[in-house]
Amino acid sequence: MNIRDAYIEFFKERDHAQIPSAPIVPENDPSVLFNTAGMQPLVPYLKGAEHPNGTRLCDYQKCLRTNDLDEVGDTVHHTFFEMLGNWSLGDYFKKESLTWSFEFLTKSLNVPVEKLAVSVFAGNEVVPADEESIEIWKSLGLPEKRIKMLQDNWWPNMEATGPCGPDSEIFYWSSTEPVPEEFDPNDETWVEIWNNVFMQCMHHEDGSFSNLPKKNVDTGMGLERITAVLEGVKDNYQSSVWKDVIAKIVEIADCPYEGNEREMRIIADHIRSAVFISADPAGIKPSNTDQGYILRRLIRRTIRYAKSLGIDLNSNWEVELAQLIVSKFGKYYPELERNAQVVYDVLTTEKVKFGKTLDNGLKEFAKITENLTDKKLNKDLAFKLYDTYGFPLELTVELSQEKGIEVDTEGFKEKFEEHKAKSRQGAEQKFKGGLASSGETEAKYHTATHLLNAALKQIVNENIHQKGSNITAERMRFDFNCDHKLTDEEKSKVEALVNEWIQAGLDVTIQQMSKADAIASGAEASFIERYPDPVTVYSIGDVSREVCGGPHATNTNILGTFKIKKEEAVASGIRRIKAVLTD
Repeated sequence: MNIRDAYIEFFKERDHAQIPSAPIVPENDPSVLFNTAGMQPLVPYLKGAEHPNGTRLCDYQKCLRTNDLDEVGDTVHHTFFEMLGNWSLGDYFKKESLTWSFEFLTKSLNVPVEKLAVSVFAGNEVVPADEESIEIWKSLGLPEKRIKMLQDNWWPNMEATGPCGPDSEIFYWSSTEPVPEEFDPNDETWVEIWNNVFMQCMHHEDGSFSNLPKKNVDTGMGLERITAVLEGVKDNYQSSVWKDVIAKIVEIADCPYEGNEREMRIIADHIRSAVFISADPAGIKPSNTDQGYILRRLIRRTIRYAKSLGIDLNSNWEVELAQLIVSKFGKYYPELERNAQVVYDVLTTEKVKFGKTLDNGLKEFAKITENLTDKKLNKDLAFKLYDTYGFPLELTVELSQEKGIEVDTEGFKEKFEEHKAKSRQGAEQKFKGGLASSGETEAKYHTATHLLNAALKQIVNENIHQKGSNITAERMRFDFNCDHKLTDEEKSKVEALVNEWIQAGLDVTIQQMSKADAIASGAEASFIERYPDPVTVYSIGDVSREVCGGPHATNTNILGTFKIKKEEAVASGIRRIKAVLTD
């Protein structure tokens, strides 16, 4: 059974419109580098905007998280994953959501009821317990001992401001041992497989809670996890999601999975993530910043572990694996097939570059070890080889042993944990994502990106198109295709034209139309595949017309003064402008 297809059909039969997966690189969420959850692209609609496809939606969404990247290699962690989701935007609520989740699991997937348990919000001094969900679960046949009330069942958490509400998580008994009579959420044999979030409250800045006028349902189920659970495998990489990829790695490396599990899991995970990132319409290329840095790190880790398995790096092993990923997922994500050659070129180019870095690292290792008098490699030197040249500790230890040198592995691990802690602190800022990051200031900046795009077309080249954007409350960042560094005169003219349009007080108008009509109307549609049909078209006077998801100002006269702060290259043929709006 294809769970992805079965899920979509189930909810389409219940009047849900299937919407396409949003790109893996978000367009309007400055708080994240990648879409990290199925609900993320729907934030504007969960906040109240009308969705062009109605109030009942379902999809499978590409997601990528890197805050646990160093954990990949075990049986359960992945960077890229697919999230199955269904939503109610002010339509149905708890009864329908929980009932349909239960029906899909027990009837469509034939999960035995006795293998299921659930958790619900226990309530506190501010918000009462979710008794309604408890009664619904009981009516569906779940015994009281399989329903647990927990304080943590509140999304996103009790501290975060904005739309929020209780959630109900569904767990599956993942063992062949007899199912215990009572659900123990601390027993890891109970695996969470689905979460139903009921967004019914608004948490205000003063700490108070009020009921939302329009209540939403947001659900999510990880495809990799549910597949492994239903197939009864403890190692996700032995499920049908991964088996063919692992088999290909075994063939290329000419060695068994057993004994090489960690290396093969990392290669399988990272090559899949790299394929999806480099196929994204945002045109991400390996670099030293943001998404490009993540892409480079994933590819280079793949190469390191391929080398450790004895794979000939001069062969086209990376393209063989990428071709398998493209053929496996292309039916569901057509940009993979459309941009396949781009993917292969990115992987091969980075492989060649990193091959030189590895060689330099080996030279650095030789130089370092020549000058050691005590035959001991300290933690700082070991970490330098890791951080600068991409040497995993195992490689450093292996090379050192050949020379009779002892490595301070414990000291290295301490430095590595410090490095991870700093990375996670940064990740908390980059990956906090969600409902708080689309306010009035961001709407102004988003409108300014449309004006900048239009000005670049007029002043520099009519064939310029947006390749990506990132907006915060402090600044805007706009990536565009261009074959040269902008001259001071070009920057000055672009800046002046944007400010001229701002001062003109142009109205921002909104229309909904089919994709075909939007393109026929002359709307800028660089990312047309990102949006469901029909699309929303934003027009700014007669100077800009773009397919977009918002948010936007209603008139340019509230934007302030536009100022370009920096213009730079970010990849071959891609330039970036950083700009601010001042009062």
